[in-house]
Amino acid sequence: MSSQEPSKVSGQFHSVKGTAVETIGDVTGMSSWSQSGKEEHAKGEGEYNAAQAKGYVEGVSDRATGYKDSVVGAVTGDKSQQTAGNVKNEKGQTQQEINKPT
Repeated sequence: MSSQEPSKVSGQFHSVKGTAVETIGDVTGMSSWSQSGKEEHAKGEGEYNAAQAKGYVEGVSDRATGYKDSVVGAVTGDKSQQTAGNVKNEKGQTQQEINKPT
């Protein structure tokens, strides 16, 4: 994993690549390949899980902010703010569903 934000795509790539390297090492009897494959797989899984958790938390935040904006808009009669809040709330809900822990 690098110093960049965690990525589900990158994490999944390294997880799969690590499994392939580990399998090659197991088949050929090259223990160094098996070990490096296991390590890359574990790092990939960790990155994927970190990105998933980050996305879920962002979804929670968007839902809360959207709900607040929607309520304030409804109370003040600001239909634009209410609509924007509803959209943000729905976006957050979708993000939570996509990143729901398995």
